[in-house]
Amino acid sequence: MAEPANIEIGISTFLETTPDPATGKMMSHAERLRNAVEEIVLADQVGLDVYGIGEHHRPDYAGTAPVVVLAAAAAMTKHIRLTSAVTVLSSDDPVRVYQSFSTLDGISSGRAEIMAGRGSFIESFPLFGYDLQDYDELFEEKLELLLNIRASEKVNWRGGHRPAIHNRGVYPRSVQDPLPVWIASGGNPESAIRAGLLGLPIAFAIIGGMPESFAPLVNLYKEAAAKAGHDPSKLQIATHSHGFVGDTTEQAADAFFLPTQAQMNVIGRERGWGQPYTRATYDAARSLRGALYVGDPEYVAEKILLLRKNLGITRFFLHVNVGTMPHQEVLHAIELLGTKVAPIVRRELARS
Repeated sequence: MAEPANIEIGISTFLETTPDPATGKMMSHAERLRNAVEEIVLADQVGLDVYGIGEHHRPDYAGTAPVVVLAAAAAMTKHIRLTSAVTVLSSDDPVRVYQSFSTLDGISSGRAEIMAGRGSFIESFPLFGYDLQDYDELFEEKLELLLNIRASEKVNWRGGHRPAIHNRGVYPRSVQDPLPVWIASGGNPESAIRAGLLGLPIAFAIIGGMPESFAPLVNLYKEAAAKAGHDPSKLQIATHSHGFVGDTTEQAADAFFLPTQAQMNVIGRERGWGQPYTRATYDAARSLRGALYVGDPEYVAEKILLLRKNLGITRFFLHVNVGTMPHQEVLHAIELLGTKVAPIVRRELARS
């Protein structure tokens, strides 16, 4: 099966506003939102393909409404695709999700995408009045409705967790037909199979272990797609991994460590991981087969090419801000990703 000759490379973020590990100062949500718009504009200028913002509802992230931030940048950009990463569809209304992203699609002249997931953080469920016992059922039902809406202007639908819709129109309609909807997964086999059966593109969050271990999930996805009559060679596969690009590997590693350690320890305490996040853990993850993409442009490009070889990905998201980092350093990393890393990857793929 032939792979596409190229790969999309972009940025993902949760709009982190964690305290600076050196000073203890915490960036305001307003400042982080403005910084994000500047990042998207720069990413577009340096030739990156996509920028994604994840939805979270907690004090250390500013991304409660990704589509608003993406829309703010849409009118100032020309080429970059704009996506959620992810939309927590289980606790949202699919009608409003479609309307918001089809509006973004109009503003951006057809560059909007939805990445739908169940959410690895669960703060949105009690915030919007949903029961976590319905976690899986909510996602399945709301994904069905979202796909129904994007397929037809007039909607007839009935489910168990939302009032029925009887022959009602949903507007505006998207410029793209259909509006792209991706399934996001942290490594759940059922999610891979669901995406394959539906013929939807899939994005895997790979933030630990060895990325090559996701190969069986990619196979499950393709097998399910083929079983349902979809052409696996035409499906898109993305990965999202933490990382940072610097002028030298040593500089990048040192700059990214403390913010990463601080945030990973916060999440670790919340989830009962037990062991603190250490420099040794971090350095092991930076190895060629590890899940952290930290280094100079040549090294990060090498890791992306290895990921492409092992998983056949068509899109790669570099999640630059795991914890709060100086804005100018983030901009420089984005510039290097677009002007140095992406050209290396594209050049090597063109040779193969």
